[in-house]
Amino acid sequence: MGERLGERLDEWRLHLARPDALIQLALLGLATGMVAGGVILLFRLAVEGAQAGLLPGAEAYEALPPWLRLALPLGGGALIGWLFHRHGRGLHVLGVARVMERMAYHQGYLSLRESLLQFAGAALTIVSGHSVGREGPHIYLGAAGGSLLGQALGLPNNSIRTLVGCGVAAGIAASFNTPLAGVIFSLEVVMMEYTLASFIPVILAAGSATALSVAVFGAEPAFNIPALRPGSLAELPVWLLLGLVTGSAAALFVQMLQSSAQFGRRLPFWQRTTLAGLVVGAIALWVPQVMGIGYDTVDAALTGGLGLGLLLVLVLAKMTASAACIGLGIPGGMIGPSLFIGAVLGSLVAHLLNLALPGLGLDPGLYALLGMGAMMGASLQAPLAALTAMMELTHSPQLIMPGMLVIVVAGLTASELFRKESLFIAMLRAGGMDYQANPVLQTLRRTGVAGVMSKRFARPGTRVTRERAELTLAAEPEWLLIEDEHGPSVLMPAVDLAAWMKENSDGEVDLLEIPARRYQLAGVELRATLQEALEALRASGAEALYVKRMTAPAIIRIYGVLTREQIESAYHY
Repeated sequence: MGERLGERLDEWRLHLARPDALIQLALLGLATGMVAGGVILLFRLAVEGAQAGLLPGAEAYEALPPWLRLALPLGGGALIGWLFHRHGRGLHVLGVARVMERMAYHQGYLSLRESLLQFAGAALTIVSGHSVGREGPHIYLGAAGGSLLGQALGLPNNSIRTLVGCGVAAGIAASFNTPLAGVIFSLEVVMMEYTLASFIPVILAAGSATALSVAVFGAEPAFNIPALRPGSLAELPVWLLLGLVTGSAAALFVQMLQSSAQFGRRLPFWQRTTLAGLVVGAIALWVPQVMGIGYDTVDAALTGGLGLGLLLVLVLAKMTASAACIGLGIPGGMIGPSLFIGAVLGSLVAHLLNLALPGLGLDPGLYALLGMGAMMGASLQAPLAALTAMMELTHSPQLIMPGMLVIVVAGLTASELFRKESLFIAMLRAGGMDYQANPVLQTLRRTGVAGVMSKRFARPGTRVTRERAELTLAAEPEWLLIEDEHGPSVLMPAVDLAAWMKENSDGEVDLLEIPARRYQLAGVELRATLQEALEALRASGAEALYVKRMTAPAIIRIYGVLTREQIESAYHY
């Protein structure tokens, strides 16, 4: 019974190595959404429970006495530094940037230790009032849930990558009750692909995580957005101006983060996080709104409840506090600060123009919303995700046109005029890591070796009798896997043996001596992607690979063989 179950699991894994295993991936996506949503719910309950015991109201850091507004982030920064020094083992970058790095270079493998560190570190960060968002930890925890589920099931690496994308979508969806924005963010920023095999499981993961979130926290949106009056075409110049201003602010924010990270590299990690807490605490003495996630301030900007002077102060204070936190290594999210800055900046632009040109009658709430989308799109280089989030938060399709214009202009201003990459890539580069999105590698990562390998092979041994050779060829193998005392060493086309036997009648055949094409072999794991197979060929200098998996201690099973031509045909196709 156990043996038959193992064979069925092997067949399942082999099928998942193909890029078109839609039904299996759909079920796994649904399971990942439930797992990720459950972990994110635990995180939110832990954070909000701690805040309820510490604060007089939800995110009411403004009500704390000045000395506590300084001491809380300062003490929290010191504790975070100790936590990572004690348990981080040199790991200082978590959140979305870490997920992107693991997807690019480690096939989406995330560890349980890192996940626990993210959970504890981010909870401590948010409760102690650091100027970060909760979305980054949500995304990481969701991605880790998918990765760990895939690893536990022994899935091929291309499937693990898909489950990581499912977890990312679940993280965004559970943060804002915006499942479609979660799907688009995952595909646009982390997975960087739009294929049916990735789209379907990611949709199911986002939907199931949202359902869990709604069941526990209700269907209320993350922001209290009033009824907004969509602007007329006469406001087109104002939309373009808002895009230019927000794109410039996004570029400045990225630059501030890079400078903060560059300064922090000369300090021990615990000193960085303590310094970040000091910066936040010092700013919070005068501008307490910078503490925490800041959704209450965003709500005030959306309702037009913030004065002109306070708006200007909030933009500068939040950019400084958040750049210090994120750049110096505080394990929080970047999306929340982007939305905060964008909302305040959009409202500020509307107030200034109404003051300068009283006849305009611009709605500060509308421009706060447009600023949120523009700042998110420009700073994260995720325009489609930003536009989708705006639509889901407001349920107002009439905002599509102004939203598109503002977001595109802001993105182009940040990326082309100021040559700035996204906050996530800026964090990776600041940590000394490179990041490249190569379309060929993206194609190779989507497919497992088991989906391309040839299973038509035989293992006849080095020297065989003519009768044994004839029996071997009668099974019509494509390849002959020749082994020595150390294991598989040479791969030979079966047609070369057949051709030799037609011309010779020797009683014994030495497969290493007869004229034939021979390829030096190296091994690759069954769960590997085609990208890993190509890297194995380059690293070993081999010309072909045999696909293996350890089925029991010291027992290796060979599932197939793979040549460079087969790998190249996969992405040429």
